[in-house]
Amino acid sequence: MNLLKEFALNDKCSYLKDKETITHYKIIDNCSQKNCQDLIERGYRRFGKMYFRPICTDCHECQSIKIDVDNFSFSKSQRRVLKKSAHIQTYIQQPTLSKKHLELFNKYHLSMRDKKGWDYQETTAQHYHNSFVSGHNEFGYEILYFDKDKLIGVDLIDILKDGLSSIYFYYDPDYSDLALGKLSLYNQILFAKQKAKKWIYLGYYVEACPSLSYKSHYKPYLTLQGRPSEFEDFEWL
Repeated sequence: MNLLKEFALNDKCSYLKDKETITHYKIIDNCSQKNCQDLIERGYRRFGKMYFRPICTDCHECQSIKIDVDNFSFSKSQRRVLKKSAHIQTYIQQPTLSKKHLELFNKYHLSMRDKKGWDYQETTAQHYHNSFVSGHNEFGYEILYFDKDKLIGVDLIDILKDGLSSIYFYYDPDYSDLALGKLSLYNQILFAKQKAKKWIYLGYYVEACPSLSYKSHYKPYLTLQGRPSEFEDFEWL
């Protein structure tokens, strides 16, 4: 592992209105699967070569959350989502970049701007590569969702020793009737069960943020206690 840079930045909170956030960043070249897992287990997220977590002094709303795969059982409604999308094909490979990726990514975020008021700026090939292709090393993958020959979803994940870290999923809003966001998570759980992985690391749960509060619906789950450094033990309860 080669730590290229480490710093903290103050910025507007993306999750809670009228709040600011302090985020700790590590830019790491050639991060191993073990080093990645060590950071994910301590509350970091990965985009490209960048690992980050909030370190706000007066707010602890962002809670790292993980699903207990072994004890997760699909409900009838969740099984219906899987059944309804049985015709959708998926392929797993290391992350790539294509014109179709960029078109789908921008179409999704335009839809989220109109539907949920997300900030929107058209992504570039360089920005996408830095965020989702660079730094995947031997553990980063994408799961491509196809309806026949049409790309309709891209799920970015890390496959770690004990689980999957869910990085980002975007999809074609024209297929919203298939609940692709839910489907991607259900498929992650099925994949983890098949590969005997114990956890799905879902990133941050924020109770007051609708885009993140849904994560508590997937039980049983554990949350990380505190903000341990990579030199400290960690505890999930």
